[in-house]
Amino acid sequence: MGNREILGRIIIVLLSIFVVMSGYGVLLPVLPYYTERLALKSGVVADEDINYHIGILTSIYPFFQLLFAVVWGKLSDRFGRKLLIIMGLTGFVVMQALTGLATSLTMLYMARILGGIFSSSVIPVGNAYLSDITNSMQRRKVLAWSGVAVSTGVIAGPMIGGYLAQTNLHFNTSFGHLLLDKFSVPFLAVALLGVLILFLTIGWLKNPERRNLDILQEVQQSRLSIRLDFILLLLMSLVIQLAVTLFETVFSVYAKDVLTFTTSQIGLGFMLCGLIMAALQPLFASLDEKKLSINTQLFIGFAIASLAMFAFSFWTHNLFVYAMIIVFAVGGAMVTPNLIAMISFIDKNHTGANLSLQTSVNSIGQVLGPILGIWLYTFGKSWPYPIIGTVLLLVTVLVVPRLKSTSTKRQ
Repeated sequence: MGNREILGRIIIVLLSIFVVMSGYGVLLPVLPYYTERLALKSGVVADEDINYHIGILTSIYPFFQLLFAVVWGKLSDRFGRKLLIIMGLTGFVVMQALTGLATSLTMLYMARILGGIFSSSVIPVGNAYLSDITNSMQRRKVLAWSGVAVSTGVIAGPMIGGYLAQTNLHFNTSFGHLLLDKFSVPFLAVALLGVLILFLTIGWLKNPERRNLDILQEVQQSRLSIRLDFILLLLMSLVIQLAVTLFETVFSVYAKDVLTFTTSQIGLGFMLCGLIMAALQPLFASLDEKKLSINTQLFIGFAIASLAMFAFSFWTHNLFVYAMIIVFAVGGAMVTPNLIAMISFIDKNHTGANLSLQTSVNSIGQVLGPILGIWLYTFGKSWPYPIIGTVLLLVTVLVVPRLKSTSTKRQ
């Protein structure tokens, strides 16, 4: 396989990850208004219950990702990566179309559930595909670009949703006048983008060569040391994802109540976090392991993130707040791609299952982060940040030093 062919496959997988994360992000600015419209239209939902439905519709997506990500990963190890990526993109397109055309809350719930089930395969199976077609030296860089695709998708999604949900679209056809509600347009646009990526995947993406399972490797995988290492990596994935989602959830409320930020200032904070993580992940993944090992990067990244969380609520000046957001994003950018790379080194014959399990663990963090953050916020507006900073510091000091080096894993 030539370098140009490998690059083409990498780009297709990265586009698949990007479009799925854009679909997740496009919902954020539109969902409250869309849910309210459907709820009021049905006439069976009280005004005070609308926020309740918004919360469920937001959390139901990562919940079903949590349930099914491991299933898709194991199936991809058995039946091939391409089939599972195609299934995921197909489910994603159906979800976006159903969401855009929903005429009731029931349809909206069904769309979110189907999307959580099927689209949960794209990111872990896509990362497993990237691991399959790259060697150990290339893998960190390529998986870092996967992180860039995730970050840019999260940034682009709300921008697409906010921009396209401005006005209704009217079309005069031979069958009559067609009206697309302004809240439906963003979802249908992302569905169309998903169809284009789906055709690219079907036409150009090829399955990597299958590796035969080796009995000795199966025995080695069952060794306690490898299992313990894998558990520690999953624990770190859970903590960093919980910290990120807690930070994002609490920041919106904290910035409004304590910092008296406007919506544009809050949006700037989110944009800074996403851009820094997108820009720095490839940079950290390109560092020479002989000069700065993956284990050392993990230690530094967790330490930086914990420092930012500790210091965040000490001062309220705008520049300090944005500076701490940038510092936190730097720590996250150093941790995320290296965690994915280390998990991909655990067992090359079960990469899909392992990375899918990490996705499920991340989903747990996405579900627990907002709940824990708001719960702590009710006790004290500055409580969430030093508490999660303490958790990050404990991971830095107690967990990271117990990991084996990546060179040992490759051997």
